[in-house]
Amino acid sequence: MAQTIALTGNDAAATALKQVNPDVAAVYPITPQTEMMHKFAEFVADGDVDTEMVLVESEHSAMSACVGSAAAGARTITATSANGLALMWEILYIAASYRLPIIMPEASRALSGPINIHCDHSDSMGARDTGWIVLFSESAQEAYDNIIQAFRIGENHDILLPVMVTLDGFILSHTVEALSLLEDRQVKDFVGEYKPHRMLLDVDNPMTIGPLDLQNYYFEHKRQQVEAMKNALDVIPEVGKAFGELSGREYGYMECIDMDDAEVALIGMGSTMGTVKQVVREMREEGQKVGAVKLRVFRPFPAQQIIDAVKHVKVLGVLDRSVSFGLGGPLFHEIKSAAYSQAEIGLKNFMYGLGGRDISLVAIRTLYEDLLARKDAGTTVHPEEYVGVRE
Repeated sequence: MAQTIALTGNDAAATALKQVNPDVAAVYPITPQTEMMHKFAEFVADGDVDTEMVLVESEHSAMSACVGSAAAGARTITATSANGLALMWEILYIAASYRLPIIMPEASRALSGPINIHCDHSDSMGARDTGWIVLFSESAQEAYDNIIQAFRIGENHDILLPVMVTLDGFILSHTVEALSLLEDRQVKDFVGEYKPHRMLLDVDNPMTIGPLDLQNYYFEHKRQQVEAMKNALDVIPEVGKAFGELSGREYGYMECIDMDDAEVALIGMGSTMGTVKQVVREMREEGQKVGAVKLRVFRPFPAQQIIDAVKHVKVLGVLDRSVSFGLGGPLFHEIKSAAYSQAEIGLKNFMYGLGGRDISLVAIRTLYEDLLARKDAGTTVHPEEYVGVRE
C-alpha cells in the first residue's frame, strides 16, 4: 500500500535510491545536494541498504569511481550539483561513451562565478551534450518517481546510457512536500535485478574498457551512442506507462496544460512550471486561451512530439533558466531548430530566474500578456527578454 509522507526533495531522492538498493554509491558533498547523500549515508549506516558507499576526495573522483564500479557490473549511483557537475565534466563523457547506466540525481544550481548556490539550470544545460539522458522534475514527487524510472530506462539493453535526474536546488531540494511513496518491494520489482550487458569481471567473455579509439572506429562508436539515445525515445514512455500502472502517476515526454485550443503558450522545465500552471488556470477562468507545456525529457530531445503539441498556437514563449552565449537559451535553441520548416508559429525566448531569482505569478501573467499582444504578428522570432532583471 502506498504511503504518504512529508519529505524534502533531497530526502525524497535519497528514499528512491534506498528502495532500489544500488550496489555502489560514490559520492562527494556539494550544496544543495549534500543532504541527499547525507540521508543515503544514514540508510547505509542503519543497514537499510547493503550499498558499498565510497567516499572520495572530489566529484571528478566520484564519477571516476562510478565508471569503474559500473564497468565491473555493479548497479551504481552518485549525486551532485553545479560546480561539482562541472568538475565531473571529463568523466561524464567517459561514462556515456562506455555505455554505463549510472544514475545521478542532480540538484540544479548556478555555476560560479560569481559564487552563487541557488537554483538555475546552467549546470545541467552545460552537460546537455555529454551523452547522458536528462530528466527534469517539477516537484519532489516527480524527482522520486523519475529516479525510480531512471534505472529501468538507462539499464535497458537497447539504451545502456547514464541518466541524470534534475531537481531544482533549494526550491525542491530543501522544500518539504507530501509524497506518495511506493513500497520497497514494489520498487525492487519495478526496477528488477540488475543484469549488466557486459562487464569486466566476466572472465569467460573478456573485454577492454578505455582503449585508444582512433579514426578507424571512433566515428562509428559515437554514432552508436546517438542511436542509443534515439532508442530512449521509445523506451521512456513505455517505462512511464508501466510506472503509471504501478503508482497511478503516468509519465511521458511532457505534460500539456490546456493546449487543445490555446492561442499562445509557454514551454519550460522544472519547478517553475507549477507556477505557470496556476497562472494558466487563472487566465482560463477569465476566458483567455492560454496553455503550457511542461517538458520532462530534455535528452533525448522529443522534437517531433513537442512540435505536434504546439504547432497550432500562434506564438510560443520558451522559458530558459540559463543563458547561452549564442542566439537565445539552450531550450530555445532546440525549440527553434525543431520548429524550422515544421511549424508556422511565432517564438519568443524568456530568460528568467538566474542565480535563484524568483519569478512570481504576476511576472508569468505579464509574459502571457506579452504573447497575447504578439499573437497576430505571424512567424516572427521576437527579441529575447530577460525577465525580472534590473537594467
